[in-house]
Amino acid sequence: MTNSTKFLTVILAGYIDTGVIAYLYFTILLLFYFCIIFANVLLIIVICINRALHEPMYLFVCSLCVNELYGSTGLFPCLLANVISDTHEITLAYCYMQMYCLYTYATAEFCNLSVMSYDRYMSICYPLQYSSIMTQRKVCILLMVAWSLSFSQFTITLSLNLQLELCGNVIQKVWCDNYLLVRLSCTDATMNNIYGLYATTLFIGGPSLLILYSYARVIKITFRSSYEAKKKSLNTCAPHVISVVNYGIGCAFEMVQSRLGKANMPDVLRVFISLYFLMIPPLFNPIMYGLKMSKIREACVKVKKNVFF
Repeated sequence: MTNSTKFLTVILAGYIDTGVIAYLYFTILLLFYFCIIFANVLLIIVICINRALHEPMYLFVCSLCVNELYGSTGLFPCLLANVISDTHEITLAYCYMQMYCLYTYATAEFCNLSVMSYDRYMSICYPLQYSSIMTQRKVCILLMVAWSLSFSQFTITLSLNLQLELCGNVIQKVWCDNYLLVRLSCTDATMNNIYGLYATTLFIGGPSLLILYSYARVIKITFRSSYEAKKKSLNTCAPHVISVVNYGIGCAFEMVQSRLGKANMPDVLRVFISLYFLMIPPLFNPIMYGLKMSKIREACVKVKKNVFF
């Protein structure tokens, strides 16, 4: 399948002219990226080497951390290079590659969070049967489905995009946005739009419904429980609920902002909104899970003692 586009490069026109402080922004973003790598790699190592953490809940957290690293790696190298660049121009091939990474990251994030909500539902609503329901085999199947659905969905989107002929190469964003790229097409993009609507409904609506159903059941069971059971349920579910709300709000703002474009919005706010769901969850999630989940926190302390003492 060949790409008939006239352009070999894409200009990311969403960057703000920062002048002489561009290198300050570069340093801040680089430190931010290093913090994301450190926090997620630490949790992945801690969960992998500690047999006490080889439980479904922690394995799902590990999968989430892997996805945070994957999404961050799709964003930051290009972002860092363009912050100190005057042209903000990248190859079309790299644009497609970045788009693939970021959109599969976004879908995998929702799928992982929905699988985690299902795990919490089983843990709280069926505590006696939990160990027999959430076996290692079932955990592997759930993770494989979550990841494979994410990659297969956008593979179809990308194959449709490669057939488009572009009549422009300027995207008003700091990263390659699928919706804005399709809008540059001078050929019929009806199929792209129909599949995009279908994929958005299925891969955002589906996980969202699973999350809502799981927590509706959890709340119903918890209200009938004792005070201690309610407290335990809250401590167990709080990190996940915060992750879902944080990521969901970021995605909602981004989808609205993409369609509004630059209308009545300060440039700094526009860039912040477009980057929020790609930058904040990858750092926020591992820190929150590391602090809120006592077993992970204790394991991290042990690793620190073994390394530094």
